[in-house]
Order: sequence, then structure tokens, then C-alpha cells
Amino acid sequence: YSAFTYYTGFRVNSGEYKVMGLAPYGEAKYKDLIYEHLIDVKEDGSFKMNMDYFNYCSGLTMTSKKFHKLFNGHPRKPESKLTQKEMDLARSVQEVTEEIVMKMAVHVKKETGMKYLCLAGGVALNCVSNGKLSRSGLFDDIWIQPAAGDSGGAVGCALFTWYQYLNNPRMADNKCDFMQGAYLGPEFKNDSIESFLKKNGYSYQTLTDEELPEKIADIIAKEKVIGWFQGRMEFGPRALGARTIIGDARSPEMQKTMNLKIKYRESFRPFA
Repeated sequence: YSAFTYYTGFRVNSGEYKVMGLAPYGEAKYKDLIYEHLIDVKEDGSFKMNMDYFNYCSGLTMTSKKFHKLFNGHPRKPESKLTQKEMDLARSVQEVTEEIVMKMAVHVKKETGMKYLCLAGGVALNCVSNGKLSRSGLFDDIWIQPAAGDSGGAVGCALFTWYQYLNNPRMADNKCDFMQGAYLGPEFKNDSIESFLKKNGYSYQTLTDEELPEKIADIIAKEKVIGWFQGRMEFGPRALGARTIIGDARSPEMQKTMNLKIKYRESFRPFA
């Protein structure tokens, strides 16, 4: 997936979600090529990659000349215009990824008979694949580590030491969330926020809890964009309502406004 991220002109280890967001605009035209030349996938989800097409183990690029020949061209230059080819490549590698994840899940279910599945790792941030796995009904429930990518390794190191070296008991009763939700970041009280606003000369208005919903609804209805800041910050890369941007999903212009004018990102990028 990272190789295709590189080839489509995005940054490796941070731009994979852009490939996922680009996929709906394309067709899986290259899917058969991927299966025929790049990867051999078994029924249990295990796979073997043909490293002749990749260069990341021994070189400074993700893909090799053989990869470029197979897909008829060099990697897209970052920030250059996106074409239908990049969209079709994104859709192709996304569908292959979804199929591998599903095969792995079916195999794990068959081998263990367990009703619950936990996911972590960068691919576990692929919400399209996660959604299909959840809707399949293969497991009664699925739990995904909010910081599932490389950043979650910091938690993994601490937990590994806590359980493996210090021999503390591991508890899971399917009732309690021992992580205590995903809101594990810093929180700021109203007094400190007000002090910051005054210090920097920002104008502000204080609303009661009763006044707030109507005020927000009015702003959204006027196709304005709201920055939402409440409680503790989310743990992980996904906005979950604590630090987020809100707009009217009914407006055809809202996606363009948010992406280009506020978040300064590609116009195709999706929203929750």
C-alpha cells in the first residue's frame, strides 16, 4: 500500500489515507495486474510479494523500474495534477487490501472460533476495509486501537513492559473499556481559555449550554464552518468530536470550502 502511495505521488507512512480517499473516484483496472505480478495471496490471507517490483529493501525509492514499466510510467511528482490513472491505481490497491484483510479475518475466525476481534497496525486505520469487515458479521464485535499506526508503538512498548516484564495480569471482561475511551489527551478549563483569548485580544462571546445548540445550528445552516473544541483531546489521528471541524453536509460547496480554504488539502479528501 505504501508503494502505491509513493507511486501515486503521496508521502509514504503518512499519505496512505489519501490513497484510500482517492479510491472511490477510480475503477479497479489494475487489480488483475497486481495479483498477477506483485502479490501471491493464499486463501488464509497470507501472501508473498514479488520483490523484483519493489526497491524499498535495498534502494532509496519504494518502487523499481520493473514496477514503472508494468504500470506504464514513472511515479507522479508530488503536488502535480492528479489523473484518472492515480484514481484507478488507488481503487485497485484498496480492493486488493480489503480482500486480503477479509481472508485473514475468515482464517482467524476459523482457527480460533473467537467472537471478538482486535485490530492494530497502520492498515487498521483503513476505515473502508474496517467497515466492510464489521458489516460482514464475521465477528460479534471489533475493537480497533485508536492510535493504530506507528505512533501507537509508544503505547505498545509500555504495555509490553507492564505485562511481559513486570508480569501484571491481563484483564478483559467484555464489559469494561480498560482504556477508558479515546479521549486521553489534554483538557482546558473555561477560565484558562478565556484568559488566553483576552491576552491575545480575540473577541469572544460566552454562551450557556442551553443557548449553544441553537447557535451552532444557525451557523451551520448559513453554510459557515465551525471549529469545535471541547473536553479532552482524542488519542490517535481521527477526529472524534473533541477537536474537529463541523460544516453542513447538505451543501455541495462545503467539501471544497473545508479542504481548500480551511484544511489546505486535496479537494477529493472525504469527511466523516
